[in-house]
Amino acid sequence: MTTAFSVTGHFVDIQNQDIYPAEIQVSGKKIKAIKRIADAPEQYLLPGFVDAHVHIESSLLVPSEFARLAVLHGTVATVSDPHEIANVCGMDGISFMIDNGNDTPFKFFFGAPSCVPATPFETAGAAISPDEIDQLFREKNLLYLAEMMNWPGVLSGDALVKEKIKLAIKYGKPVDGHAPGLMGENAAKYAAAGISTDHECFTIEEARDKISYGMKVAIREGSAAKNFDALIDLMDETPKQLMFCSDDKHPDSLLDGHINQLVARAVALGKDMFDVLRAACITPVAHYGLDVGLCRDGDPADFIVVDNLVDFIPRQTYINGQMVANNGISEILSVSCIPINHFKAKPLSGNVFDLIKEEGPAKIIQVLDRQLITKTIEAEVSAKGGKVISDPEKDILKIAVINRYAINSKPQVALVKGFGLKEGAIASSVAHDSHNIIVVGCTDEAMIQAANLIITHQGGLSAVTNEKESVLPLPVAGLMSHQDAFKVAEQYTLLDKMAKTLGSSLQSPFMSLSFMALLVIPQIKISDQGLFDGEMFEFISVFEKKKEA
Repeated sequence: MTTAFSVTGHFVDIQNQDIYPAEIQVSGKKIKAIKRIADAPEQYLLPGFVDAHVHIESSLLVPSEFARLAVLHGTVATVSDPHEIANVCGMDGISFMIDNGNDTPFKFFFGAPSCVPATPFETAGAAISPDEIDQLFREKNLLYLAEMMNWPGVLSGDALVKEKIKLAIKYGKPVDGHAPGLMGENAAKYAAAGISTDHECFTIEEARDKISYGMKVAIREGSAAKNFDALIDLMDETPKQLMFCSDDKHPDSLLDGHINQLVARAVALGKDMFDVLRAACITPVAHYGLDVGLCRDGDPADFIVVDNLVDFIPRQTYINGQMVANNGISEILSVSCIPINHFKAKPLSGNVFDLIKEEGPAKIIQVLDRQLITKTIEAEVSAKGGKVISDPEKDILKIAVINRYAINSKPQVALVKGFGLKEGAIASSVAHDSHNIIVVGCTDEAMIQAANLIITHQGGLSAVTNEKESVLPLPVAGLMSHQDAFKVAEQYTLLDKMAKTLGSSLQSPFMSLSFMALLVIPQIKISDQGLFDGEMFEFISVFEKKKEA
């Protein structure tokens, strides 16, 4: 039986830059017609929002639970890169994401991960070959080649990188970029290779440069990386080349808002509303060829009803003619799924986090709040019995990565400044991009305790003090929970609060921790194989060896 209904309000016609009283007539999954009427209630009708680049796994929720939160904010679709779970579980992980997403009315558009593993300088749980990318395009009809993080390989003409890009071009698929800081001749060469977007611009000059070479820029505002303020003035210059994305968003911030928040902020800054809405609704659909309605006759009935054009908080969200959110209540039901995982590490003990003190200053990772990039600093560090110890007073703490894919593997230990912990430790099995176990703490004992909580649960986030320990289990690949999204958001909020009571002043301590292992973002990071210089793309020592005269 075909359902038919209509919704009236003031229609926001983005394409023609007009607003007028209208009735949207829906028949089944399609918009039958949009008709002007004489009068309408004080509410506004417009296309649903699209997140132009997101890793669903970073929400700590499986796709079906992510959808339950996203629709509350008027999001009807995401352009999703499943490379997080692919790094852990390979093709099985990608299939899990697609299948679980298909159990909801939400529109997940997944890409074929281009960099699994992300680099050869870390241990991942799987690899995705060009043949498998070909298979994903042919059999799964994935819509794009996901972010090409190996920009050095693009510039050098690496054979494997070229083969993956050629596959995307063969099937007429867009290729997403990832090239933080790349400008000038190198950026031009990167774009000319077929790369059409970038979400990693952290200065407006960099974004302008890439746009000049024909690339689209996704303005990112996630839980840790926030580039909205730096880039939003591009809306006055090249609005048709812009999209909005979250990239990585934890469940507490997803509960608060999504792309609608960026729209509201941009409009509040005086940016042209139609330009802003084009970036949030239309450009991603056009760029990726998404099967998402744009409020035209015959389109899929994907639209939202908002109270006003100030905060853009939806009253209702519709996908394919189905109401999926109504006055702050998600109408998407939870679905059951069977977790998949890849986890072999065994509990730690003894002196696993020893770091021998050597002469001279140590190289230290400097965390930058709300940024993925880090800085390299040097300082003299404290030691006891010839071994480096964390120094909470100076905010210089040990940080370590443990290979989760091996039964017994020696942790790699380095030093970090900026977490601000005064006691205890925090740990995570979400550690981009290979998702080994990462831990930072004030004592070796606390670090072992926090890491062992993760190992015992075969994935999760943890925080410990002398008196208390807490863990959020993530049984799906050590990345996601398949439990109720609202409960997971509540659990995460409590864990985040605990990390901050330990002394961290970072806006999102666990998100920042997860990016300390992301080698493809400069300046200095750590993997399960050692301390890594993300600009030179080589391992370095915590203590520089003295050169002989």
